[in-house]
Amino acid sequence: MTGAEVFTGNFTQQEPIPEDAIDAAIAVMRSGRLHRYNTAAGEIGEVAALERDFAAYTGAKYALAVASGGYAMGAALRAVGVGPGDRVLTNAFTLAPVPGAIAGVGAVPVFVGVTEALTIDLDDLEAKADQARVLMLSHMRGHLADMDRLMRICDDAGVTVIEDCAHTMGAAWRGRLSGRDGLIGCYSVQTYKHLNAGEGGILITDDDDVMARAILLSGSYMLFGKHGTVPPDAAFAQAKYDMPNVSGRMDNLRAAILRPQLARLDAQCAAWTARYRAVEAGLRGTPGLTVIERPEEESFVGSSIQFLLKDWPDGAVSEVLNRCAARGVQLKWFGGAEPEGYTSRYDSWHYAPSEALPPSDRILRAIVDMRLPLTFSLNDCALIARIIRAEVGAVWQQALPTVTP
Repeated sequence: MTGAEVFTGNFTQQEPIPEDAIDAAIAVMRSGRLHRYNTAAGEIGEVAALERDFAAYTGAKYALAVASGGYAMGAALRAVGVGPGDRVLTNAFTLAPVPGAIAGVGAVPVFVGVTEALTIDLDDLEAKADQARVLMLSHMRGHLADMDRLMRICDDAGVTVIEDCAHTMGAAWRGRLSGRDGLIGCYSVQTYKHLNAGEGGILITDDDDVMARAILLSGSYMLFGKHGTVPPDAAFAQAKYDMPNVSGRMDNLRAAILRPQLARLDAQCAAWTARYRAVEAGLRGTPGLTVIERPEEESFVGSSIQFLLKDWPDGAVSEVLNRCAARGVQLKWFGGAEPEGYTSRYDSWHYAPSEALPPSDRILRAIVDMRLPLTFSLNDCALIARIIRAEVGAVWQQALPTVTP
C-alpha cells in the first residue's frame, strides 16, 4: 500500500451544535428551569414547544418528546396494549434497541426476513401476518419498503403498524413522510441520527387515546395539560387510572438545542444524500460488490451507506475491512459470528429466540455498513469510495475469482 491514498477524517465526528441552539441551551441553564414541567404560569416550555414544532413538521396531530428512541418504541407498544407474552412482528435486520423494546414490555419478537434492498421481506410479512397483532417496523439504515403494499398487508390482517424511524427522519415514500403510514411513528435524536441531542426520542400519532396513554406513561402525573400537543380531556378520563408512570419525557435543555436544528432538517437531509450519492457513484461497477438500488418512490436520507459482498467467505470480508481500516476508512460488518459495536443479528439476541431464516442469513452475512457524517466533504466521499473500490477489488482479484457477484 506504499503511496496509496489515505483518508484522515473521523467517522464519529459530528457537526457542532448551531450557535442559536447553544444560545437557547444557555438560556435554559440560566433560568434553572430544566425540568419539563418547571414553567411559569402561561409559559410554554422548550419541550412543549418542540412537540408543537415536530408535530407541525410531520403533519401529525400529536408529538411527545421523550428520553430516547428506545423509550419511544416501548411507550408506543404499551400505548397500543402490548404486554407480557404477546407476539410482535419485526425486522430480522435491525439494531438491538428494536427487539429490546419488544422484550422490555415482556413481549416476544417474531422476526421477518430481509431483502437484498435491505427492507423487510413483504412476502415473509404476508405469510406471518396472522402470528401477531402489531408490527414494529424498522426502517433500518434508512431503507424504506414499499409502504403501500406493506400497509395493505397489515390492514388486511388487522395488524397495527408502529414505525421505527430512527434512520428515516425527513425521508418519505411517495411524498409521505416516514412515520406517517403507521398508527405511531418513533424517532431518535441520538448523536448519530438526523437531529443531535446526545440522546432522546420523539413519538407521533394522530390517535387521541394512544397519545393520552403515551403522555401518562412518560411521567406526566396529572400535568398532561402542560404538554405541547394535548388530546381532549376525555382521552385521559380512564387512562389516568390505568397507565403506569414510567418517567421518560425529555428535559428542556435537550429540547432547546433541538428546535433550531429541526428548522434546518431538510437542508441537512439533502446534504447527507449528496454525500451518499458521491460514495455510491464511486462504488458502482466494483467487481464483487453490490450497490443497493434505491426505488424511485423513496426520498431517502443518506446518513449512512451499505453495500453487499454476497457469498464472500468470512475471511475475505474481514480482509476488506482490515485493509480499508489501514487506509482510514471504518467499515462495519453485520455478518460477523459475534456482536461487535452496534452490529448484531437476530440470532445474537438470545432473549428473543427465533427460527433460522436462511435466505435472510445469506443477505445479513453480506452487509457492510458505513456512517456518512456531515463533517465529510464531497471530495472526502469520493476518496472514501476510491479506497473501498481499490481494496474490495484487490481482495476479489486475489481470493475470489470464482465467486459470482
